[in-house]
Amino acid sequence: MWTRLRNYFLTGLVIAAPIGATIWITWSVIDWIDKLARPLIPAQADPSTYLRFTVPGFGVIFAIIVITLIGFLTANLVGRTMVGAGERLVDRMPLVRVIYRGVKQIAETVFADRTKNFKMVGLVEYPRKGLWVVCLVSTEAKGQIPTIIAADGEKVYTCLIPPSPVPTAGMMLFVRESDLIILDMSVEDAIKMIVSVGLVVPEFPRGPAKLTSREERQAKRRAAAAAGFKLHEPGPDSTTPDPEDAPAKPEEVSQP
Repeated sequence: MWTRLRNYFLTGLVIAAPIGATIWITWSVIDWIDKLARPLIPAQADPSTYLRFTVPGFGVIFAIIVITLIGFLTANLVGRTMVGAGERLVDRMPLVRVIYRGVKQIAETVFADRTKNFKMVGLVEYPRKGLWVVCLVSTEAKGQIPTIIAADGEKVYTCLIPPSPVPTAGMMLFVRESDLIILDMSVEDAIKMIVSVGLVVPEFPRGPAKLTSREERQAKRRAAAAAGFKLHEPGPDSTTPDPEDAPAKPEEVSQP
Protein backbone atom coordinates (compact mmCIF):
# COMPACT_ATOMS: atom_id res chain seq x y z
CA MET A 1 0.00 0.00 0.00
CA TRP A 2 2.78 2.42 0.89
CA THR A 3 4.51 1.63 -2.37
CA ARG A 4 1.35 2.44 -4.28
CA LEU A 5 0.90 5.72 -2.36
CA ARG A 6 4.51 6.62 -3.04
CA ASN A 7 4.04 5.95 -6.74
CA TYR A 8 0.91 8.12 -6.76
CA PHE A 9 2.82 10.90 -5.01
CA LEU A 10 5.74 10.73 -7.44
CA THR A 11 3.37 10.70 -10.41
CA GLY A 12 1.55 13.75 -9.08
CA LEU A 13 4.88 15.46 -8.41
CA VAL A 14 6.05 14.85 -11.97
CA ILE A 15 2.85 16.44 -13.27
CA ALA A 16 2.54 19.28 -10.75
CA ALA A 17 6.20 20.36 -10.64
CA PRO A 18 6.46 21.57 -14.27
CA ILE A 19 3.06 23.29 -14.05
CA GLY A 20 3.94 25.01 -10.78
CA ALA A 21 7.40 26.04 -11.98
CA THR A 22 5.95 27.44 -15.22
CA ILE A 23 3.33 29.48 -13.36
CA TRP A 24 5.86 30.78 -10.84
CA ILE A 25 8.45 31.75 -13.46
CA THR A 26 5.82 33.39 -15.68
CA TRP A 27 4.37 35.36 -12.79
CA SER A 28 7.85 36.43 -11.62
CA VAL A 29 8.76 37.66 -15.10
CA ILE A 30 5.47 39.56 -15.42
CA ASP A 31 5.93 41.15 -11.99
CA TRP A 32 9.54 42.09 -12.80
CA ILE A 33 8.57 43.74 -16.09
CA ASP A 34 5.67 45.52 -14.38
CA LYS A 35 8.00 47.04 -11.81
CA LEU A 36 10.35 48.27 -14.54
CA ALA A 37 7.71 49.58 -16.96
CA ARG A 38 5.11 51.04 -14.58
CA PRO A 39 7.14 54.17 -13.67
CA LEU A 40 7.32 54.98 -17.39
CA ILE A 41 3.56 54.77 -17.93
CA PRO A 42 1.79 58.17 -17.85
CA ALA A 43 -0.65 58.53 -14.97
CA GLN A 44 -3.52 59.20 -17.39
CA ALA A 45 -2.91 55.83 -19.13
CA ASP A 46 -2.38 53.78 -15.97
CA PRO A 47 -5.53 51.88 -14.92
CA SER A 48 -4.38 51.88 -11.30
CA THR A 49 -4.99 55.65 -11.25
CA TYR A 50 -8.72 55.09 -11.65
CA LEU A 51 -8.98 51.75 -9.85
CA ARG A 52 -8.31 50.85 -6.25
CA PHE A 53 -6.00 47.99 -7.19
CA THR A 54 -3.05 47.45 -9.49
CA VAL A 55 -3.74 45.67 -12.76
CA PRO A 56 -1.12 42.92 -13.14
CA GLY A 57 0.43 42.61 -16.56
CA PHE A 58 -0.34 46.13 -17.75
CA GLY A 59 3.36 46.97 -17.63
CA VAL A 60 4.04 43.97 -19.88
CA ILE A 61 1.47 45.20 -22.40
CA PHE A 62 3.00 48.67 -22.31
CA ALA A 63 6.51 47.23 -22.82
CA ILE A 64 5.34 45.10 -25.77
CA ILE A 65 3.73 48.15 -27.40
CA VAL A 66 6.87 50.27 -26.92
CA ILE A 67 9.20 47.54 -28.23
CA THR A 68 6.96 46.94 -31.25
CA LEU A 69 6.90 50.67 -31.95
CA ILE A 70 10.69 50.81 -31.76
CA GLY A 71 10.94 47.92 -34.20
CA PHE A 72 8.52 49.64 -36.56
CA LEU A 73 10.47 52.90 -36.47
CA THR A 74 13.84 51.22 -37.03
CA ALA A 75 12.53 49.19 -39.98
CA ASN A 76 12.54 52.23 -42.29
CA LEU A 77 15.46 54.25 -43.62
CA VAL A 78 15.12 57.09 -41.11
CA GLY A 79 15.09 54.67 -38.17
CA ARG A 80 18.11 52.75 -39.43
CA THR A 81 19.98 56.01 -39.91
CA MET A 82 19.21 57.07 -36.34
CA VAL A 83 20.26 53.68 -34.98
CA GLY A 84 23.49 53.80 -36.98
CA ALA A 85 24.27 57.28 -35.68
CA GLY A 86 23.59 56.14 -32.12
CA GLU A 87 25.84 53.10 -32.51
CA ARG A 88 28.66 55.26 -33.89
CA LEU A 89 28.26 57.50 -30.84
CA VAL A 90 28.38 54.49 -28.52
CA ASP A 91 31.53 53.18 -30.25
CA ARG A 92 33.36 56.28 -29.04
CA MET A 93 32.69 55.43 -25.38
CA PRO A 94 35.31 52.92 -24.18
CA LEU A 95 33.35 51.08 -21.46
CA VAL A 96 29.86 51.59 -22.84
CA ARG A 97 30.67 50.15 -26.25
CA VAL A 98 31.90 46.88 -24.71
CA ILE A 99 28.67 46.48 -22.74
CA TYR A 100 26.52 47.47 -25.72
CA ARG A 101 28.23 45.10 -28.14
CA GLY A 102 28.04 42.22 -25.67
CA VAL A 103 24.34 42.73 -24.92
CA LYS A 104 23.55 43.18 -28.62
CA GLN A 105 25.38 39.99 -29.55
CA ILE A 106 23.59 38.02 -26.83
CA ALA A 107 20.20 39.37 -27.91
CA GLU A 108 20.84 38.57 -31.58
CA THR A 109 21.99 35.06 -30.67
CA VAL A 110 19.09 34.31 -28.33
CA PHE A 111 16.32 35.63 -30.56
CA ALA A 112 17.74 34.42 -33.88
CA ASP A 113 15.98 31.50 -35.53
CA ARG A 114 18.83 29.02 -35.52
CA THR A 115 16.85 26.21 -37.04
CA LYS A 116 16.86 27.98 -40.42
CA ASN A 117 20.64 28.40 -40.37
CA PHE A 118 21.42 24.70 -40.11
CA LYS A 119 20.57 21.91 -42.52
CA MET A 120 21.19 18.68 -40.62
CA VAL A 121 22.24 17.20 -37.31
CA GLY A 122 25.36 15.09 -37.04
CA LEU A 123 27.76 13.31 -34.71
CA VAL A 124 31.48 13.98 -34.53
CA GLU A 125 34.17 12.53 -32.31
CA TYR A 126 35.22 15.35 -30.00
CA PRO A 127 37.40 16.16 -28.11
CA ARG A 128 39.00 12.75 -28.71
CA LYS A 129 38.17 9.46 -30.37
CA GLY A 130 35.54 7.48 -28.53
CA LEU A 131 33.69 10.57 -27.28
CA TRP A 132 30.81 11.76 -29.47
CA VAL A 133 29.02 15.10 -29.49
CA VAL A 134 25.94 16.34 -31.33
CA CYS A 135 26.69 19.02 -33.89
CA LEU A 136 24.59 21.21 -36.15
CA VAL A 137 25.73 21.05 -39.76
CA SER A 138 25.70 24.49 -41.34
CA THR A 139 27.06 24.26 -44.86
CA GLU A 140 29.87 22.92 -46.99
CA ALA A 141 33.07 24.79 -46.28
CA LYS A 142 34.51 26.93 -49.06
CA GLY A 143 37.76 28.74 -49.68
CA GLN A 144 41.22 27.82 -48.47
CA ILE A 145 40.31 25.75 -45.39
CA PRO A 146 38.90 22.69 -47.23
CA THR A 147 41.99 22.51 -49.43
CA ILE A 148 44.20 22.32 -46.33
CA ILE A 149 42.08 19.85 -44.36
CA ALA A 150 41.17 17.57 -47.27
CA ALA A 151 43.89 17.77 -49.86
CA ASP A 152 42.41 14.74 -51.63
CA GLY A 153 39.29 16.71 -52.57
CA GLU A 154 37.01 15.26 -49.89
CA LYS A 155 34.17 17.51 -48.82
CA VAL A 156 34.52 19.49 -45.59
CA TYR A 157 31.53 20.78 -43.64
CA THR A 158 31.16 23.63 -41.18
CA CYS A 159 29.63 22.34 -37.94
CA LEU A 160 28.63 24.01 -34.69
CA ILE A 161 28.90 22.25 -31.34
CA PRO A 162 26.43 24.04 -29.05
CA PRO A 163 26.99 23.81 -25.28
CA SER A 164 24.47 22.23 -22.96
CA PRO A 165 22.08 23.25 -21.43
CA VAL A 166 22.17 26.78 -22.92
CA PRO A 167 22.96 26.52 -26.65
CA THR A 168 23.33 30.27 -27.17
CA ALA A 169 26.93 29.94 -28.34
CA GLY A 170 29.16 27.14 -29.47
CA MET A 171 32.38 25.99 -31.07
CA MET A 172 32.80 25.94 -34.82
CA LEU A 173 34.52 22.93 -36.32
CA PHE A 174 35.54 22.04 -39.87
CA VAL A 175 34.85 18.32 -40.26
CA ARG A 176 35.73 16.01 -43.13
CA GLU A 177 32.81 14.13 -44.64
CA SER A 178 34.29 10.79 -43.60
CA ASP A 179 34.39 11.94 -39.96
CA LEU A 180 30.78 13.16 -39.91
CA ILE A 181 27.76 10.97 -39.19
CA ILE A 182 24.43 12.47 -40.25
CA LEU A 183 21.58 11.62 -37.87
CA ASP A 184 17.94 11.03 -38.70
CA MET A 185 16.94 13.93 -36.45
CA SER A 186 15.57 17.43 -36.99
CA VAL A 187 17.41 20.53 -35.77
CA GLU A 188 14.53 21.32 -33.39
CA ASP A 189 14.78 17.89 -31.77
CA ALA A 190 18.55 18.21 -31.45
CA ILE A 191 18.23 21.57 -29.67
CA LYS A 192 15.61 20.11 -27.31
CA MET A 193 17.96 17.25 -26.47
CA ILE A 194 20.85 19.65 -25.86
CA VAL A 195 18.80 21.97 -23.65
CA SER A 196 17.45 19.04 -21.60
CA VAL A 197 20.94 17.51 -21.26
CA GLY A 198 19.74 14.34 -22.94
CA LEU A 199 16.55 13.96 -20.90
CA VAL A 200 14.32 14.76 -23.89
CA VAL A 201 15.25 12.37 -26.68
CA PRO A 202 13.43 12.41 -30.04
CA GLU A 203 11.41 9.34 -30.87
CA PHE A 204 13.15 6.70 -32.91
CA PRO A 205 10.69 3.81 -33.35
CA ARG A 206 12.96 1.59 -35.45
CA GLY A 207 14.57 -1.24 -33.50
CA PRO A 208 18.34 -1.59 -33.12
CA ALA A 209 18.46 -4.87 -35.05
CA LYS A 210 17.27 -3.37 -38.32
CA LEU A 211 17.23 0.37 -38.77
CA THR A 212 15.20 0.59 -41.99
CA SER A 213 14.17 -1.44 -44.96
CA ARG A 214 16.31 -1.41 -48.07
CA GLU A 215 13.95 0.91 -49.92
CA GLU A 216 13.85 3.37 -47.00
CA ARG A 217 17.63 3.35 -46.71
CA GLN A 218 18.03 4.07 -50.41
CA ALA A 219 15.47 6.88 -50.27
CA LYS A 220 17.23 8.40 -47.27
CA ARG A 221 20.60 8.21 -49.00
CA ARG A 222 19.18 9.88 -52.11
CA ALA A 223 17.70 12.71 -49.99
CA ALA A 224 20.99 13.21 -48.15
CA ALA A 225 22.95 13.13 -51.40
CA ALA A 226 20.62 15.74 -52.90
CA ALA A 227 21.44 18.00 -49.94
CA GLY A 228 25.15 17.37 -50.41
CA PHE A 229 25.69 14.99 -47.48
CA LYS A 230 26.73 11.38 -47.08
CA LEU A 231 24.48 9.44 -44.73
CA HIS A 232 26.24 6.97 -42.43
CA GLU A 233 24.13 4.29 -40.75
CA PRO A 234 25.76 1.57 -38.66
CA GLY A 235 24.55 -1.98 -38.95
CA PRO A 236 23.11 -4.10 -36.14
CA ASP A 237 26.62 -4.89 -34.93
CA SER A 238 29.30 -2.25 -35.25
CA THR A 239 31.91 -4.97 -35.69
CA THR A 240 30.13 -6.70 -38.57
CA PRO A 241 29.07 -5.06 -41.79
CA ASP A 242 25.39 -4.51 -42.43
CA PRO A 243 24.12 -7.09 -44.97
CA GLU A 244 21.92 -4.44 -46.55
CA ASP A 245 25.02 -2.37 -47.31
CA ALA A 246 26.49 -5.16 -49.44
CA PRO A 247 26.85 -4.25 -53.11
CA ALA A 248 23.77 -5.18 -55.08
CA LYS A 249 23.83 -7.52 -58.01
CA PRO A 250 23.83 -5.90 -61.46
CA GLU A 251 20.31 -7.05 -62.24
CA GLU A 252 19.02 -5.58 -58.94
CA VAL A 253 20.31 -2.07 -59.59
CA SER A 254 17.41 0.20 -60.39
CA GLN A 255 17.81 2.98 -62.88
CA PRO A 256 16.89 6.48 -61.55
